[in-house]
Amino acid sequence: MALSDTLKVELGDRSYPVYIGTDLLGEAELLVNHIRGNSALVVSNTTVAPLFLAKIQATLKAHNIRHDCLILDDGEQHKTIATVEKIIDTLLRQRHDRQTTLIALGGGVIGDITGFAASIYQRGVHYIQIPTTLLAQVDSSVGGKTGVNHPLGKNMIGAFCQPQCVIADTGTLDTLPARELSAGLAEIIKYGLIHDSEFFDWLEQNIDQLLAGDYQALCQAIRVSCTIKAEIVALDERESGIRAILNLGHTFGHAIETTMGYGKWLHGEAVAVGMVMAADLSLRHGWIDETVKQRTIDILEKSSLPIKSPPHMSADDYMKAMAIDKKTLDGTIKLILLKSLGKAVISADYETDLLNQTLTRC
Repeated sequence: MALSDTLKVELGDRSYPVYIGTDLLGEAELLVNHIRGNSALVVSNTTVAPLFLAKIQATLKAHNIRHDCLILDDGEQHKTIATVEKIIDTLLRQRHDRQTTLIALGGGVIGDITGFAASIYQRGVHYIQIPTTLLAQVDSSVGGKTGVNHPLGKNMIGAFCQPQCVIADTGTLDTLPARELSAGLAEIIKYGLIHDSEFFDWLEQNIDQLLAGDYQALCQAIRVSCTIKAEIVALDERESGIRAILNLGHTFGHAIETTMGYGKWLHGEAVAVGMVMAADLSLRHGWIDETVKQRTIDILEKSSLPIKSPPHMSADDYMKAMAIDKKTLDGTIKLILLKSLGKAVISADYETDLLNQTLTRC
């Protein structure tokens, strides 16, 4: 068996394994052991399905699991309620009952919308995450956040719904475009910034190998990222406290995605700019020094990620979009900032004038 590692997200009776390794799509038991009944719906998209769907179908057929497939259009712009309705329509037309299992085969968009559909179909059915992008493998597939976008705000409609398992086959990354690989690295770099300075050091030393798709380096980065996320999710499943630190750069980044139009910027690209902004604002408050900010910028640049805001976005554009962010409470925008390299803080204590300086500068 070509399994590199198995992690566990510890959530009591909602605990589940995260399998990380190569050629895992060929390990039938990883999938079928987590299918609750005798039926499944595989949800994928036009990019991923031609590459990997046949292998999933062969496994299901070999184990006599009745299954249907739904192939959706690819792209963040399709992460909508209307797309979720397509999944529900297919489940109803094909007479899937409460014992069915949804299988999300694709990147973060597919994982989010499939998980959300599973959370609401007949008041909840099981689902399995098979993430095929680096970003999905290290972030969106783990933790149970599901949902869709609204024209006024990203991920504003959704639910917490934990999967039965996550199967992160690093072999699927061989087909990933360089831009998508870089977008995934943004989320990996985030883990070093918020929680593990030694991991950040390691990333600086191994960024060239990661960009080259080195198998050992990618497995290590995925394993550490998922371990950090699993630990934080276990402490705060529904993001009432510490889990919010996982959103470093996301409030700024979501503002970019919403303002620019979903799909124009990849999520990881927007988050990269958001992390530069968070580092800049942290520096202005005297919480980090210039070296930490510059190291953040340097590793993002080396990862072929943007470090500057879209040129025509104003400070007002950011403030309007950020005011709708899920972390905004009683009219106050909470931001994830850095107290030091490897330590993040959830803050409503920042100075508004300094925030405006950051938005103008970056």
